[in-house]
Amino acid sequence: MIRCVINSMDFESVREMAFNTWPHAYGEIITKAQMDYMLEKMYSIASLQHQHEDLQHCFVIAIDETKKHLGFASFSSHSTAVNHYRLHKLYVLPSLQQKGTGKILMDVIFNEIKKNGKGSIELNVNRNNNALQFYHKLGFEITREEDIDIGNGFFMNDYVMERIVQ
Repeated sequence: MIRCVINSMDFESVREMAFNTWPHAYGEIITKAQMDYMLEKMYSIASLQHQHEDLQHCFVIAIDETKKHLGFASFSSHSTAVNHYRLHKLYVLPSLQQKGTGKILMDVIFNEIKKNGKGSIELNVNRNNNALQFYHKLGFEITREEDIDIGNGFFMNDYVMERIVQ
């Protein structure tokens, strides 16, 4: 079962899943100080509400038959182009990775894009993140590199990847 977040209780679940997945995803890539800074900046309840309500990010949550939250994603229309979208987040609990949950979440997003006709979706991924392989399997291609100053002396060293959705 997949659904969009609709209340603050779901934001608590998203926050909890982020705090559970980030050490696995980034523990060997960025410092604990940077991880703590980014988690608080991007996953406070106020920040998640702002992303959803003001920035129009659609949060999608994967839930199993027992109502356990398995992972989440968020995406939105890209503000500069018609039928161009941005994947902001995609995380699956570490114990459930490589079991199809991430692909299911992406398929939901791809289907939403298809409802509006052909389009493309882009994302940023850390240049040292194992998720690169996952995105390549889904048909994403690297279009450029970015080093983003996120404050407090921290940078995100990313690839920007894009995929056509038709």
